[in-house]
Amino acid sequence: MTEEEGRREGVVGLEGHAVLLVAGLADVAMTTLGSALGTVRGLLRRSDVTELAAEAEQDLVARGRLVLDRYGAVPPAHLEVLARHAAARKTVDGV
Repeated sequence: MTEEEGRREGVVGLEGHAVLLVAGLADVAMTTLGSALGTVRGLLRRSDVTELAAEAEQDLVARGRLVLDRYGAVPPAHLEVLARHAAARKTVDGV
């Protein structure tokens, strides 16, 4: 690091670094938002908007099902599984 870079970094400091980080994130968000708005405008000009909306709804419903299946099901309690195995063993052994 040169002396000039060291001085610039010292002037910026931790607070300045945070401000620059937030400004960079805001720029990325605005760029993404602008791009998304352009895409939405283009979609609204299409003649098959209703079909696109229906397909998007079906896709979102399918994704929702996947998420609920993935995170909604609670695995059985470990001690419950062990108790069932022990009970099955007792039945097999005749105890």
